[in-house]
Amino acid sequence: MDMAPRGLSDRNERRREDEDDAAMTERPLDIGTDERRMHVRAYNHWVSLLQGRAYPSIEDLDPGNIADFGPHSVLLDFTGGIEDPAIRYLGAALREECGVDGSITHIAQVPSRSLLSRLTDHYLQIIANRAPIGFEAEFIGQRGHNTLYRGILMPFSSDEDTIDFIYGVINWKELVDAETQARLAAEVEESRRAVPRPSPTAPVWADGPSAGISQEAAEPKAPALLPSGLSDRLMLARESAAAARASDTRSRAALYRALARAYDFARATEADEDGYVAILDSAGLKRQERAPMTPAVKLVFGADYDKTRVTEFAAVLAHARRNDVPEGELDGFLDSAEGGIKGIVKAERALRRPAKKPDIFARAAEELRERPPLAHVPIRAVDDCDFVVLVARPGEDGLDIVATVPGDRALIERAVKKAAA
Repeated sequence: MDMAPRGLSDRNERRREDEDDAAMTERPLDIGTDERRMHVRAYNHWVSLLQGRAYPSIEDLDPGNIADFGPHSVLLDFTGGIEDPAIRYLGAALREECGVDGSITHIAQVPSRSLLSRLTDHYLQIIANRAPIGFEAEFIGQRGHNTLYRGILMPFSSDEDTIDFIYGVINWKELVDAETQARLAAEVEESRRAVPRPSPTAPVWADGPSAGISQEAAEPKAPALLPSGLSDRLMLARESAAAARASDTRSRAALYRALARAYDFARATEADEDGYVAILDSAGLKRQERAPMTPAVKLVFGADYDKTRVTEFAAVLAHARRNDVPEGELDGFLDSAEGGIKGIVKAERALRRPAKKPDIFARAAEELRERPPLAHVPIRAVDDCDFVVLVARPGEDGLDIVATVPGDRALIERAVKKAAA
């Protein structure tokens, strides 16, 4: 294996590979449920280690003891500089897939066109964005096979402030060539036709691969995809939120999808309040009467998520609920709303804003203007004001005015309010 640092020609080759990846990323990737969710589980683990800090402590990370995704991970050490980070941990599954051993110690030694290179090539984005970065694409691997992969890189710190470690997790699926795929598909189809159709036991995705297939004709080839309870809905919402939060593109569509699933979860809590309370308790959260959607948003996006964004997202969900938006339709509601998220937040805050208290002075003044005068006194007003306070004493035939009180606006307002009461 070539252990020499990669030169200019290799960087040019890598640039061509990145261009290929960019063109392929927009294509729908046929990766199974476990592969799609591994990066979400890794992200949730990262969130659990935050504990109110900007970045999790590297002391709390032990990749070797993470049975779930540890074998698919790599830990990069930047304490010696960012030009050629050291590789402190490389999972067994990733080592085997890339055909490397323990002698590889730095990024410069990572073989070109290896799966590991697809993961380590993104590390500078973490330094720039100071947040987790998710990515997915397909490429021609070392064995010449087309490979789909999905990964996430997450920052860690040794001093709670500086990003000097990055932990990456990647999963992949190697595809067979088109001819083999077609032959296998034909064999599966022939086998399927030879077996009597069982009655359906699971609902069908309305917008998924089974769209257009009637419920009666649906076949239970896999476990139910629709969420059966709050925990399943929460998992789906967190998956979308992680994709939106960790995505290097931060697309509006991804955010709308995450909010839509968060809204569906929030609506589902209305039918299972006990289950919702149990989930909140396990997450250390409480229900909020004045902001009922805030705990749901924190459950989905993370309690450490930016407070301003949490408040905005909660306002979006509350406004949708106020307008009785059906489950599964929030993304469409957002698309059609004037001003998008910002417009909805503005509208919701306007509805929550308390009505202005009536101006008691203005009302009293208007009433006194309409009253007929009790008497007319030929005294010139010294202030440019609608009303004047006069000081009088009882006389033989009425009141004897002895003075005016000019310039005291507060006294005039109190007198007007009192007179109109």
